[in-house]
Amino acid sequence: MAKRGKKYLEAAKLVDRATAYSVTEAIELVKKTNPAKFDATVEVAFRLGVDPKKADQQIRGAVVLPNGTGKVQRVLVFAKGEKAKEAEAAGADYVGDAEFINKIQQGWFEFDVVVATPDMMGEVGKLGRVLGPKGLMPNPKTGTVTFDVTKAVNEIKAGKVEYRVDKAGNIHVPVGKVSFENDKIVENLQTVYEAMLKAKPSAAKGTYMKNVTVSSTMGPGVKVDVSTFA
Repeated sequence: MAKRGKKYLEAAKLVDRATAYSVTEAIELVKKTNPAKFDATVEVAFRLGVDPKKADQQIRGAVVLPNGTGKVQRVLVFAKGEKAKEAEAAGADYVGDAEFINKIQQGWFEFDVVVATPDMMGEVGKLGRVLGPKGLMPNPKTGTVTFDVTKAVNEIKAGKVEYRVDKAGNIHVPVGKVSFENDKIVENLQTVYEAMLKAKPSAAKGTYMKNVTVSSTMGPGVKVDVSTFA
């Protein structure tokens, strides 16, 4: 076990680990137990009854949070011609092709999300080894490989978050900042919860939604009573 700081331990005393709190109580507790001096991110973790080793149970996708994430995402779009102009008009931070592939190969990472038109994926695929481990590779499942670059950029800027099940069957998604009003975090959380239910693979057996926990970046986890979602 990693040694926990004094502030974390004080905060953890406020949370009863055996209790599953209502959604609104859980968010209140997350704010109360945030030990960080900065505007921490509020994150939800789902423990799902899926077997990620099976191809038909690898949950992956994206959802637009109604109240955004509180973070402005820097978007890089790989596109040419008219599609490049569309991406620029939509507010992409960087738009181009070969020159950005070269920059990334030389270690440039001044962006948070990558979008690519399908015709660019042959070139962008060369960056798989670099972008893949960072979770930055464009993917049709998350809407980042598309000819509709306007929609892709608009959604990312509006607060689109990607989710992907890990080897242990967990999914972590940011749902806002500690500074957000409680009801805005709750609304974001509700949206992500509904996306998780929709993403349930037909092959998943037994209890699907095993555990839902919310926490701030450095704060303790607070269990959520799933029956209190709207």
